[in-house]
Amino acid sequence: MSAGGSGVMAIRIHSGGAFRVLYVTQYPDAVYVLHTFEKKSRKARQTDLAVARRRLAALLARRTGL
Repeated sequence: MSAGGSGVMAIRIHSGGAFRVLYVTQYPDAVYVLHTFEKKSRKARQTDLAVARRRLAALLARRTGL
């Protein structure tokens, strides 16, 4: 899912609705879940993608500060 940022992937879950989990696996020590949400239309809402982008930026800032 390039809209979420570089290296961000999505899991699609269809169980009583459509749900997405945006996550990053580029680090060998952890899988970081950035955001989960229920999709109610064909396209993901920009607010959901913005949350994932902000959390990815915070994660990258913390990781580079290590």
